[in-house]
Amino acid sequence: MAVVLPTIHSLPDTRSPARMPRRLSVGTPRLSVVIVNYRQWEQTEDLVRTLQESAALKTGAAEIVIVDNHSPRHPVVKRLRRLPGVSLRRWSSNRGFARAVNEGCRLSQGEWFLLLNPDTTPADGFLDGVLARLEGLESNAGIVGFHLRNSDGSRQLSAGPFPTLLSTLARIVLPRSRRKYHTVRAQERSKVAWVTGCCMLVRRDCLAELGGLDEDFFLYFEDVDLCRRAQERGWSVWYDPTLNVVHHHPLHQRSVPAVLRLVTRHSLMTFAEKHWPSWQFRLLSRIVQAEANLRRLGAWWKGDGFEARVFAALADICRDLRHDDRASAHQRIDTAIRHLDVRIGV
Repeated sequence: MAVVLPTIHSLPDTRSPARMPRRLSVGTPRLSVVIVNYRQWEQTEDLVRTLQESAALKTGAAEIVIVDNHSPRHPVVKRLRRLPGVSLRRWSSNRGFARAVNEGCRLSQGEWFLLLNPDTTPADGFLDGVLARLEGLESNAGIVGFHLRNSDGSRQLSAGPFPTLLSTLARIVLPRSRRKYHTVRAQERSKVAWVTGCCMLVRRDCLAELGGLDEDFFLYFEDVDLCRRAQERGWSVWYDPTLNVVHHHPLHQRSVPAVLRLVTRHSLMTFAEKHWPSWQFRLLSRIVQAEANLRRLGAWWKGDGFEARVFAALADICRDLRHDDRASAHQRIDTAIRHLDVRIGV
């Protein structure tokens, strides 16, 4: 039976900027690994156990903080809570990636944060290598990304230029693996526009100055936004190809169900609203709205009422953002996520 997504009316935006407390005291971990979990308990456990093999975890130079975005209960939870150097915060609802990262950073003590997706596998010695490289970073180095590989060992693109209206429209016709990124051929550390948040090193002082990740983004493009804001404040963004991480399930290698498309389109438009001229954002929102309406009709034709209502919600989000009503846009996303969880039995 199709699940109806109710109309969400405007609500006041009560969210406040994230605040990053300073490092607590001498002797606390220098590096805090922040992992956001959403229905990936087993992958999260595998990642944590890999990290625990490092000298950094064994000596207390690093810690691990996990924030769970309302995943089903799992036996892994008890095992993770018993591990030394690991803390776990579970939420009663899915509040999005940016909010979860900010919460993890608030709970952390290190002067550097390392954001890692659950579906990553760092190479041997990765964590110790990260700590060793901190000493050589410039004082204004705020963000560092690393070399990513696919599960088969092939290169995975992990950085890119800032998106523009022209590049966004042009890349709609390109393969998904090429839309957001560009190839960085550097053999040594080099400055870039932005690096992916699936494996991102962030200086605490930088994140504190920026007020954390922008929580207007539910999922995706918050990394691009963070790098842009950091550079506007005088921080530099670097790509370091000498340390390797395998990223097993990047977005461009997965199918994109309706709810995920809603989330990614919302994030793209949010980035455009914040960083492009107004007319470009409004044009993009009209294009996305037209796309949503076409996909809604296609879903009805297939008899998929749930998918049709998700795309109707995306069209409404386009209107919300044009009217600067971010709260209603977020409410529509929250509603879609909740109904998706009901459908899959979460």
